[in-house]
Amino acid sequence: MLSAFARAFRTPDLRKKILFTLGIMALFRLGSHIPAPGIDYTLVQACQDAATASTNSVLGFANLFSGGALLQLSIFALGIMPYITAAIIVQLLTVVIPRFEQLKKEGQAGQTKMTQYTRYLTIGLAVLQSSTLVTFARSPENLFGGTCTTVMPDEGVPVILMMVLTMTAGTSLIMWLGEQITERGVGNGMSLLIFTAIAAGFPGSLAVIQQRSWTTFSIVLALGLVIMTLVVFVEQCQRRIPVQYAKRMIGRRQYGGTSTYIPLKLNMANVIPIIFASSILTLPTLIAQFNTPSDGSLPPQWVTWVNTYIGFGSGETHWVYMALYTAMVIFFTFFYVSVTFNPVDVADNMKKYGGFIPGIRAGRPTAEYLEYVITRITTVGALYLGILALIPLIAFNMLGTSQDFPFGGASILIIVGVGLQTVKQIESQLQQHDYEGFLR
Repeated sequence: MLSAFARAFRTPDLRKKILFTLGIMALFRLGSHIPAPGIDYTLVQACQDAATASTNSVLGFANLFSGGALLQLSIFALGIMPYITAAIIVQLLTVVIPRFEQLKKEGQAGQTKMTQYTRYLTIGLAVLQSSTLVTFARSPENLFGGTCTTVMPDEGVPVILMMVLTMTAGTSLIMWLGEQITERGVGNGMSLLIFTAIAAGFPGSLAVIQQRSWTTFSIVLALGLVIMTLVVFVEQCQRRIPVQYAKRMIGRRQYGGTSTYIPLKLNMANVIPIIFASSILTLPTLIAQFNTPSDGSLPPQWVTWVNTYIGFGSGETHWVYMALYTAMVIFFTFFYVSVTFNPVDVADNMKKYGGFIPGIRAGRPTAEYLEYVITRITTVGALYLGILALIPLIAFNMLGTSQDFPFGGASILIIVGVGLQTVKQIESQLQQHDYEGFLR
């Protein structure tokens, strides 16, 4: 990896792309610390210092993807989450809406149209989420606990509208920055911005662990290296199904007769199931928080049940939450893979171009074989994601750290996945540069 980066910096064109990417990432982090209009930054810092773990953990997942900008109420407070949500919704709608399914099959032109729909939906979700966040900011005890009384000196309608507009514009700017990295930089822009946001929280998470003892800190680092090594190994695991294309004569030219394979990753769903499960399990806690009396009286019985069994952050995370979380991660893994990989379509395309799997008849038998293989792979991948998602919760119970434990769950998956993807792209561009130099 280090040799690839060293060679990249010695290549002028690739060096410009890497420096451009690093500049955009630095700009993204700068915007995460600029407070939104109407927010008193001093009051926000005081509320964060006095906040309890339980209040921070309610929105901890969204705060993780914003690099801490959410709880700082900055202009980039929403981070990249509206775009991620919009992209997932548009992808899932391809199964429900025939128009989207048709666009998916139209190649580059259809993909451009789908990207445009994703942008529109991102803006709509940004308006909705920024309005919700401003509502929280007007009652900051929901964000930082009962000791925090105000972070907005002026709660007038013009100030609220300006905050919603600014946060929505911040999301649009982040989306544009990500697209600029994809077009003019190195790697996938959106993925790198998420990588930047999560990596920015690593020092803070490690500092919380180090405050306990150096022994605990050393053990966590050792376990983190082991977990990261295993994640790198699993993320690169794939089942390669051989495919043979029959020879065909069209005129005087011969087509086909080649061998290739279908690569099926062990973790085809990536981090999507963890995002789905965390988001859904956060909703009951948020609803219960809004229904908790502010006058100190006893809350409704259902609120107490939610806070005890599904809530997290105070005391130990209940086993009911862990069981529900793991079950939902496994369910969404199978659901997402079934949406994104259709064995019938793959079998039909292979048959259309004269392809077949050695020993398997083309058509329906091929689809059944692919269904059998993908079910076995997804079972192992779902268990792998379930175990990985439990690591932050187990660490929370044992160490008392926040849910944003650095070595587990969505954070480690994204950091490892984006890192591997970026290094592969750098190596491919270096290889292309070597070929061009040879041809010249």
